[in-house]
Amino acid sequence: GVDVFENGREMVLRSFDAGITHFDLANNYGPPPGSAEENFGRMLKQDLAAYRDELIISTKAGYLMWPGPYGEWGSRKYLLASLDQSLQRLGLDYVDIFYSHRPDPDTPLEETMGALDQAVCQGKALYAGVSSYNAVQTRDAARILRDLGTPCLIHQPKYSMFNRWIEDGLQDVLEEEGIGSIAFCPLAQGLLTPKYFNGIPEESRAAKAHGHLQTEQVTQENVNRAKSLNELAQQRGQTLPQLALAWVLRGGKVTSALIGASRWEQIEDNLGALSNLDFTDDELEQIDRILKDQPS
Repeated sequence: GVDVFENGREMVLRSFDAGITHFDLANNYGPPPGSAEENFGRMLKQDLAAYRDELIISTKAGYLMWPGPYGEWGSRKYLLASLDQSLQRLGLDYVDIFYSHRPDPDTPLEETMGALDQAVCQGKALYAGVSSYNAVQTRDAARILRDLGTPCLIHQPKYSMFNRWIEDGLQDVLEEEGIGSIAFCPLAQGLLTPKYFNGIPEESRAAKAHGHLQTEQVTQENVNRAKSLNELAQQRGQTLPQLALAWVLRGGKVTSALIGASRWEQIEDNLGALSNLDFTDDELEQIDRILKDQPS
């Protein structure tokens, strides 16, 4: 509705004024799928067209968009058709980054990476990236793209205090290959905020049927961990989301972090993380103990 669009518009414009220039989308973001790109396209046309060269706009393809065998995953036909549709929704000639949203178990990696290379060669994307690929898949994808002359610029993995899978091999591959990383779900879809400290609020992600956060993920163990982390955050002069974002960005291994918000105040709070990205060894050990449920 109009209210939803205007709220989104306010967040985008205030974010831009605050120095945020990277806006990350995907063909299936909504609901309904495609609506996030359409809405952002309207905002671009209305308010930000003059600033296009300052913006980094990314989109992805990999999840279900239309019926039939070429409506999802990683075939050349799907990826290139999807990118054309995304550009149409966004009202753009090109995106800055085009991602393969997830690895396809049934399509040769050469075909998927070949499609990303083709998108770059056609000028429809400036750079190619992958999302949610494991360490082996990432190394193979990087090799294929390098041989094609279109290096893999960036990997977008899920990463937070509650989900540290990238530390087991993927980060090493990214460093060796010179690939950046931008973490999604750094706040564990709201679990690393005070939102669920006293149950599941009606308007929260966990309460919505279409939300990615399942009710069963809001366990007492996770809530207790978040409360302990919140105490540490307060000692550091931060909010819990600020602590969680600073931790993801610690040490410079992660290039950037994606944040999602339903109102400007959340973005403003998240940006405060940048004022203290340093951790003492003792703080990092304390965080590890909390995450492993060990008494301090």
